[in-house]
Amino acid sequence: MSKKDVNGLFCDLQTGICGDSADDIQPVVLLKPKKKVEIYYYTDPICSACWALEPLLKRFEEEYGEFVTIHYCMGGLLKGWERFIDAGNGIRQPKDVAPHWEEIAVHFNMSMDGDVWMEDPLDSSYPPSIAYKAAQLQGEPQAKKFLRRIREMVFLEKKNISKEEVLIQAASDVGLDLETFQRDYHDPQTTQLFYDEMEKGREMGVRGFPSLIFINADGEGVMVPGIQPYTQYVKALEQAMGKSITAKPIRLKVEEVVKKYGFVATEEVKSILQKDESEVLAELEQLATENRIIKVPVKFGLFWKAIN
Repeated sequence: MSKKDVNGLFCDLQTGICGDSADDIQPVVLLKPKKKVEIYYYTDPICSACWALEPLLKRFEEEYGEFVTIHYCMGGLLKGWERFIDAGNGIRQPKDVAPHWEEIAVHFNMSMDGDVWMEDPLDSSYPPSIAYKAAQLQGEPQAKKFLRRIREMVFLEKKNISKEEVLIQAASDVGLDLETFQRDYHDPQTTQLFYDEMEKGREMGVRGFPSLIFINADGEGVMVPGIQPYTQYVKALEQAMGKSITAKPIRLKVEEVVKKYGFVATEEVKSILQKDESEVLAELEQLATENRIIKVPVKFGLFWKAIN
């Protein structure tokens, strides 16, 4: 596979990028001026590094959310397997992705079950990306919930999210209007929105996922590719704003984190609260014992579900 082809399933453990590698922070000058810092987050529903980024991103939104607006943008990781080859990383067919996903899962402590690539492999990440654009037409909050749900399905439940019936189930799970969702999913204009978004990403220099592009009020900004240390995202925000920023104190308790997000990994709770893993795990186990939350074992570790 060409180094310039962003449709790479390999995610580098050092850079945290699915696709081509890049520098830590890159300058970007694009787009119209905005009041808040606008973050254009280029991602893909099946990007393992993007799933691994979830704990860090949740913490960032908790601490700096008042300064930013995050736009989730689909980048198109896997168009299809026909003529696909990433020989350098040993990925030639779906089953080759399985051990790679699980290596990322263990490294970042965010469970992924690679067996989906052997039991019911996805033939493309374009259908769930287009489905996200359809969900987005019903509002950003619902679209964000939809993206999270289809990621839970593919990474934890081994469901093939390139299948329409699985996408419809996800839409139902997050409360989308199903008739509207299916109509928009099949609308060629929705597909065009996805292709336009991919093209805009290429124009901004996106070569792999995740890529977060911070744009300031003057339309200038920087791009942070891959999974970087948390301080790099803060640095990019401060660079875009042209000043130092104080993080908002996080005063949530463990149970409140689970209730707020509904379904979270131990690593996500740990990241948000910046507590020792053993301390967080002990509190979560106690809450589950008291039937205040539900413990959900997954292939690598535990998730926790709020009780409504």
